[in-house]
Amino acid sequence: MKTFLMILLAISSIVLIASILLQSGKSAGLSGAIGGGAEQLFGKKKSKGYEAVLSKISIVGAICFIICSLALVCIE
Repeated sequence: MKTFLMILLAISSIVLIASILLQSGKSAGLSGAIGGGAEQLFGKKKSKGYEAVLSKISIVGAICFIICSLALVCIE
């Protein structure tokens, strides 16, 4: 069980880091370089759709990270 939670924690942390890095801030950042092709994928809403998907992925990754961290602390 502990090994499974540690693997899940590692995966959720990678997803969380990637989704946060791809979000655009005040300056376009990393998503400005990569986001051009992805905006076509989401249709007419370009940046709104792209940002909404990344925001939802960040929220799910953060919740999974917190739950796995608390579960690992409780197991030990």
